[in-house]
Amino acid sequence: MSSIYSVGQVNTYIKRMFQQDFMLSRIYVRGEVSNLKYHPSGHIYFSLKDDMSAISCVMFAGSRRGLAFQMKDGDKVVVGGSVNVYEKSGHYQLYAKEIKREGSGLLYERFLALKQELEEMGMFASEYKQPIPAYVRKMGVVTASSGAAIQDIRNISYRRNPYIQIILYPALVQGEGAKESIVRGIETLDQMNLDVIIVGRGGGSIEDLWAFNEESVARAIFNCNTPVISAVGHETDTTIADFVADLRAPTPSAAAELAVTDIRSLFNQMEEYQKHLRYSMQNKVIFARRRLEGYETRWNYLNPQNQIIEKRQQLLEIEQRIQYRMERVLTGEKHRLSLYIQHFKGLSPLDRLNRGFSYVEDETGHAVTKISQVNPGNYVKIQVSDGELGAQIKTVVPAEREMLSKGEENG
Repeated sequence: MSSIYSVGQVNTYIKRMFQQDFMLSRIYVRGEVSNLKYHPSGHIYFSLKDDMSAISCVMFAGSRRGLAFQMKDGDKVVVGGSVNVYEKSGHYQLYAKEIKREGSGLLYERFLALKQELEEMGMFASEYKQPIPAYVRKMGVVTASSGAAIQDIRNISYRRNPYIQIILYPALVQGEGAKESIVRGIETLDQMNLDVIIVGRGGGSIEDLWAFNEESVARAIFNCNTPVISAVGHETDTTIADFVADLRAPTPSAAAELAVTDIRSLFNQMEEYQKHLRYSMQNKVIFARRRLEGYETRWNYLNPQNQIIEKRQQLLEIEQRIQYRMERVLTGEKHRLSLYIQHFKGLSPLDRLNRGFSYVEDETGHAVTKISQVNPGNYVKIQVSDGELGAQIKTVVPAEREMLSKGEENG
């Protein structure tokens, strides 16, 4: 019996045969894409077929840099890579390293070569990029006059700013003479003192967009003194003009949005600023008025005239208090005086004279209160209530003390 091998040994042997085949290690295969699947891991699985056969293909995530476009079923492509066997299933497949659209392989190689050359020259460096003005008033456009690109740019620009001035240079954007027409358009508009220039066109194949991969167009954009926005093709399309331009827009419509400020939002913002300013001014006026009222109140309080009035009022109050106290003192003294008068009223000689008593003085003016002070024949003065009497002593009669006391009691 001949030697018996396992499935794994057979698959390994076949894999080694494929690896040792120089032609299969680096091969380019032309065909149509089918059964395309973009895996979440980043790998791309698809089949490449023609009228007679099909081959399974895979492009791993690490090789995705070799794919410069969004691949889809039905695309005619040229796949470069190696053919090998997947030992686990025993299937052989094409491991893709690069994928190009059919007919564009040479163009893509030219694209990569020119891109590397211009990048090494520093034409893509950020320090050479000019800023796009915030408020564009005059805008130049280099594109076809009848294409959808100019219509999109006009519609969006006028919607965002009805006052903007758009100057179109109708250029050829593909075919023979396209690169020369684009260069003339850039140089012509650069001399018109514009704020920004949009250079671009709508989408297409790499052949359709090739004018924007020409070195002369790249140098015209680089040497342009006016800021340039590149807007070539769709979002997935990339050209040399995109790398050289001051700003790259994914589409012509996006270029218009990037270049033209939405004046409506600006007006709304200015209106908000105006409201805020008005509100702030009102608050400041109210605060200043209140502060002025405070100063006025303090001035009224510290005003010399008011101080004089206040002091006069204080003096008037003091005067009233003094007068009130004086009146109280006088009233008290009058009351005391009346008490004294009542007390001394009974001791007054006049009072006694009014009650029938009299007052006797000798010739020398001394009061006669005893009989021993006079002698018969002496003259005396007798004071009565309504006058004075002159008399001469005739007799002197001593009175008994008891009779005197009794007479006082009766009196």
